[in-house]
Amino acid sequence: MVASAQVVDGPDSGPPAPAAWPDRLLSPFTAIGAGSIVAAASIGRVALFAARALRAALTPRWYFGQILRQLYAIGFLSLPVVGMTAVFTGAALALNIWTGGSRFNAEEAMPQIVAIGITRELGPVMAALMLAGRVSAAIASEIGAMKATEQIDAMVTLSTDPYRYLIAPRLLAAVIMLPLLTLLADIIGIGGGWLVGVRVLDMSPTIYIQNTWDFLQNWDVESGLVKAAVFGFIVALMGCYNGITAKGGARGVGRATTQAVVSSAILILAADYLLTSLFTRI
Repeated sequence: MVASAQVVDGPDSGPPAPAAWPDRLLSPFTAIGAGSIVAAASIGRVALFAARALRAALTPRWYFGQILRQLYAIGFLSLPVVGMTAVFTGAALALNIWTGGSRFNAEEAMPQIVAIGITRELGPVMAALMLAGRVSAAIASEIGAMKATEQIDAMVTLSTDPYRYLIAPRLLAAVIMLPLLTLLADIIGIGGGWLVGVRVLDMSPTIYIQNTWDFLQNWDVESGLVKAAVFGFIVALMGCYNGITAKGGARGVGRATTQAVVSSAILILAADYLLTSLFTRI
């Protein structure tokens, strides 16, 4: 007598139940929705942080000693890297414009194009990107290290507002110094184009300077300085935000430093496009 065996369906014995298919079809949309919620929450946190930082920067009490230290650290110590970037950018731009203009017999327009390209775009953007790599990373690592070692908690215990003592001086210094650095970068960048035009391309130095001076308008320089002030705010804001939200000890500080540089660079380029679009309508 042979006993009949009963077959019991296990969890992997057949195709999934029909009710599971809608969940699988909707899973990509679920992931997109979850990512959108996370992105919106991050934007909200940054906006709230920016509002609180602006309030601390624009209302008393101000720590003038800290502001002076940050003016020196952000502005004066950034002069070499901004100056070197500007001179090589102006020189390379002059060579490229001369090469491209020679195809249309428009080489003589090189000084004017170099001037407007430096003052409107390359001066503020390159100076801001250099500060994003140097200043934003330094701010994030410094504040992140203070957060990891509980120095910020000690400030709160001693009735010192970290936003007024740490963040506001850096915001003010960056907004003040980046336009000044940009103005210097404009002069050095145009000087780099002049060196290439006169020493390499055998242009008349007097004609080069006269063409540049006659072509430039006040708004060309002013629009670049307005951009620089906005970029300075972005650089300091992202450095402070990523530093004060750093978690996980030394590894978290390193991650915050990287995030500060990347987020600053992306926001600078995005803000540059938005401001350029706005200025072209004025």
